[in-house]
Amino acid sequence: MYFFLCHLAFVDLWLSSSVTPVMLMGFLRKGISLPVAGCVAQLCFMVKSGTTECFLLAVMAYDRYVAICSPLLYPTHMSPRICILLVGVSYLGGFVNAWTFTGCLLSVSFCGPNQVDHFFCDFSPLLKISCSDVSLIEIIPSISSGSIIVVTVFVICLSYMCILITILRMR
Repeated sequence: MYFFLCHLAFVDLWLSSSVTPVMLMGFLRKGISLPVAGCVAQLCFMVKSGTTECFLLAVMAYDRYVAICSPLLYPTHMSPRICILLVGVSYLGGFVNAWTFTGCLLSVSFCGPNQVDHFFCDFSPLLKISCSDVSLIEIIPSISSGSIIVVTVFVICLSYMCILITILRMR
């Protein structure tokens, strides 16, 4: 469990460090305008860490399920090798989802000043300053992120429902 918590703390630090420095610069300068490349980089790091965090929370819910519902089998089901594999898959899922966003943004051409007047770069402000057709590009990251959220929330809910059922059977 502490192994997963360490990685969750690292990912949280990664997420806050991708937004906070730009936000502080904006407060000191009374507004900030980011170039498109900087905004795409910030979005990439933010999506990586957010997606990895979702996967890690699902892995932690599964870890608690195994610890509570089958404590005698916990050392075999959650061996160090399996824990490292689960964390690696979580990071890999974050990188794949981030490259989905980044790949979509890199396929768009930007025209005009190429500056985003936000300290927090999101996908929609970048699409607003593009001069390409973005109808398909709006859908692909939404499907990717939406399916990740649905799957991870399902795993978390299923794990905690099984834990609740196990606890209710103890009486």
